[in-house]
Amino acid sequence: MFYLVSIGNFLYVIIFLLGVSLGSFLNAWVWRTRENFRITSGRSMCPACRRQLCWYENIPIISFLVLKGKCRTCKNQIPKHFIFVEAVTPLILMLTVWSNLHVLELNPLHFTRDVVFAILLIIIFVYDFLYQEILSEIVWFGALTGLFFNFYLDYTLTSLLLGAIFAGGFFLLQYVISRGRWIGGGDVRFGFMMGLWLGWPVVVAALVISYIIGAVTSLAAIATKRKHLSSATPFGTYLSLGTIICVLWGNEIVRWYMGFLR
Repeated sequence: MFYLVSIGNFLYVIIFLLGVSLGSFLNAWVWRTRENFRITSGRSMCPACRRQLCWYENIPIISFLVLKGKCRTCKNQIPKHFIFVEAVTPLILMLTVWSNLHVLELNPLHFTRDVVFAILLIIIFVYDFLYQEILSEIVWFGALTGLFFNFYLDYTLTSLLLGAIFAGGFFLLQYVISRGRWIGGGDVRFGFMMGLWLGWPVVVAALVISYIIGAVTSLAAIATKRKHLSSATPFGTYLSLGTIICVLWGNEIVRWYMGFLR
């Protein structure tokens, strides 16, 4: 028993180390994409003075804390989302591992799918939070990836298409009625991708959860005077949270709700 626990703990340590490294890479990818830099063009650099960082300035989480969140050269603040992404990415990956290990039969393809989805959702969350934009190339890549994985995981095509039409159509209707004032085209594409990932009826649960998170967060921000009713909201961040919850536990949530209605 102790041996099994030790192996499990070691696995989570490895996942955590891989996760913080991945989080650092995702930070670099998001920033370089926005600044039109190739991801392969040199080492990481300070976003303010553009000085290339030494290896000891580029250790995930640790370097940020040691440098007290400031560039060693120009003393400008390092954006706080850097350490946030580096800390949250391993936690999400560990949750993904945990949710897949707590099933009767671990399916490597299902696990790989969930990891890929988690990574894409982190990218969408961070980019939309920072720049109020959902990258089309990420969404279409995610839609095709989801269709590929779910096809081999024996999801019915009817469920996937119904989910995509429902979620995509739901946002498209809002976009048409408001003429783009309520939501953007990125949200419409995101809804389509959600449907291909989650299928029907899990995508409905994801939408409900996303709106609940969005409402609670917005009301809290208004109550603390951090935003106003007219303030723009990066809704892709809430959709990302609702989607990752349902990627990991969507079927359980739907079963619980259906049982609650009986």
